[in-house]
Amino acid sequence: MIAKLVDLMPESTNALAVALFSEILTVDQLVRNRLTRVLPKGMEISHFSVLNHLARSNGERTPAQLAKNFHVTRGAMTNTLGKLEWAGYVHIRPDWDDARRKLVAISPAGRVARDAALAAISPVLTELLSEMGEEKVKPALPILRELRVKLEAE
Repeated sequence: MIAKLVDLMPESTNALAVALFSEILTVDQLVRNRLTRVLPKGMEISHFSVLNHLARSNGERTPAQLAKNFHVTRGAMTNTLGKLEWAGYVHIRPDWDDARRKLVAISPAGRVARDAALAAISPVLTELLSEMGEEKVKPALPILRELRVKLEAE
C-alpha cells in the first residue's frame, strides 16, 4: 500500500512520506522492544493489548470482534486467545444465542496480570514522555490520530 502511495507522489512529497513512515516504523519497533523487556515474564505486547482492551471494555467480545479491533487475522487472534486462556487470563465460552460463535471475557487472574503489566510499562512510557516534554507531544497526537483514522478507513 505504501509503495502505491509513494509511486503517485511528487519527488518532494515522496521523500517526506518515506521519512515519516520510516520514523513511525522505527519508533514502533523501539517502543515494542523496550516494553517487551519490562512486561511480566511470558507476557507479550499482544497479550497485554487484548487484556487491556477487555478490562477497559468491561464486557465480552467475540474473537472476530477482537481481530477487527486489533487489525489482525482471526487466526492470529485465535492464537493469542489460546495462549491467554491457557494462562488463565481469559474465559472463552460458547455464545448461547449462536452456537457458531464464542465469547471472550477477562478473568480475575487476567485483570491482575493486566494491572501488573500496566504497572511495569507505565514508568517507561512516563519517562519517555517526560524526556520529550508534553509541549512537544501534544501537537503530534492530532496528526497521528488523523493518520490512524485514514488508514483504518481503508
